[in-house]
Amino acid sequence: MTADAWSVAAFGDDAVLVTLPDLTAVRDVDAALRSARRAGALAGVVDQVPAAASVLLRVAAGADLETLVRDVEGEVAALAGATVGTRSAGEPAASELVTLPVRYDGPDLDEVAGLTGLTRDEVVRRHAAAEYTVAFGGFMPGFAYLVGLDPALHVPRRESPRERVPAGAVAIADRFSAVYSAATPGGWRLLGTCDVALFDVDRDPPALLTPGTRVRFRGVPAADPAGPRDADLDPDPDPDAPERAAPPALGRTRALTVLDPGTLTLVEDLGRAGWAHVGVGRAGAADAEALALANRLVGNAEGAAGLEVLLGGLRVRADRPVTVALAGAPGAADVDGHPVGRHAPIELAAGQVLHVGTASRGLRVYLAVRGGLDVVPVLGSRSADQLAGIGPAPLAAGDALPVGPAPADLPPVDVAPVRDWASEVVLHLAPGPHAAWVEGGLEALDRSGPWLVTPATNRVALRLDGTPLRRVPEREHAELPPAGLVPGAVQVPPDGRPIVFGIDHPVTGGYPVLAVVRRPDLHWLAQLRPGERVRFVVR
Repeated sequence: MTADAWSVAAFGDDAVLVTLPDLTAVRDVDAALRSARRAGALAGVVDQVPAAASVLLRVAAGADLETLVRDVEGEVAALAGATVGTRSAGEPAASELVTLPVRYDGPDLDEVAGLTGLTRDEVVRRHAAAEYTVAFGGFMPGFAYLVGLDPALHVPRRESPRERVPAGAVAIADRFSAVYSAATPGGWRLLGTCDVALFDVDRDPPALLTPGTRVRFRGVPAADPAGPRDADLDPDPDPDAPERAAPPALGRTRALTVLDPGTLTLVEDLGRAGWAHVGVGRAGAADAEALALANRLVGNAEGAAGLEVLLGGLRVRADRPVTVALAGAPGAADVDGHPVGRHAPIELAAGQVLHVGTASRGLRVYLAVRGGLDVVPVLGSRSADQLAGIGPAPLAAGDALPVGPAPADLPPVDVAPVRDWASEVVLHLAPGPHAAWVEGGLEALDRSGPWLVTPATNRVALRLDGTPLRRVPEREHAELPPAGLVPGAVQVPPDGRPIVFGIDHPVTGGYPVLAVVRRPDLHWLAQLRPGERVRFVVR
């Protein structure tokens, strides 16, 4: 691999992206960077995401990004011309073999046969004859991109994606094969069905298919009495997976009962790190700044679990004396009908009811409880991840919320200034890795604004409407290899209307990332309402 075949650059304020020529280089660089981390190098890295032609390193807030870029450049440079590129793209690293039973009953078998000039039976035979390797994860928990597909089966994605692909669908697209780990929209060609659970939070590791795992497909009839064999489905544990948090101790103290959850109320902390390589994103509070403030007001650590309330409407009853605080979107609140303020501690006596009124601006209000919510953690976090479908379920009437022990010492309250909720939000941008794909580059986002926030907006992404951006002519029909994503990534799909990813974003994506919202402005992504206007400024 020559020096001009790879690059290392900051990706926003909290990540570094290593761009590489092919999957062979990705596997070697990914392994080298993981080895360096185990040896204590690359301080601050909390997640590592190999993809089709890149490796993304997510870092903790406050990490020295410039130093990390230089250190990663050194690691990659040491490999260039030596080990990188010494294996063929289909050659697997040493790993266990997972054999997956497949019923070849997919709705696209005839279409694939027509595209390839093969018979239906030959499509099945070639797909089952290959041995695959997990190149990288992404898209959703347990979804693995498998390389090793017979070249005769390399077919494009569907022109119109299905609105719903069922869990267990065995699919192909381009040079990859995969099994859909959950029901989701998708544009891959479906060949069959696999009934094996690919992701289970109670399994160690939770993802059955991790990078480097070898995979074979075993054709089975419509009803296979033998079913999957345990020996086929038990690869070695992932040595790079973070340790799981121990389950909470028994005897947790019930503190609040939900009387009305409002529109949508989720339990959130500051998210889970270390699982992105198997498709599990960080999640956590959409407005981390507001949750941290609410926690400081009650004396908690900033990352303690609290409640994220969409728009308002939450009503909770105190089952014992508790101290709570509200932060985030402004609006009314009351205790037993008596108004109370936000951004200050609120003492609730047993039996009192707190009502969070409708937000007057913004979208999300945060409720912290002294001691922090002590719900059962999943993969080291108490956060709900709506894209991945893991973590605590949305609250429902009758739910009992336990809290942990109150802090022994209450530190001085450090209160952030109240936000200025301007009529038009301005988001400052850092360059993305694909600015050259769009006419006018990064500045096109500013010149084409202001942009309108559409109703198709949630914790996963904000979808914007305005004057569509245009790709440069030489990139108009180009396909971009899937690459890692970060919160605030501004992606430009074919229709030219930007998508700004939120905290529940997919781990990888396949459209150009023009820019990344700067860290100090990320909280606005949680608070922008449909119909509001936003401008982008390059800084």
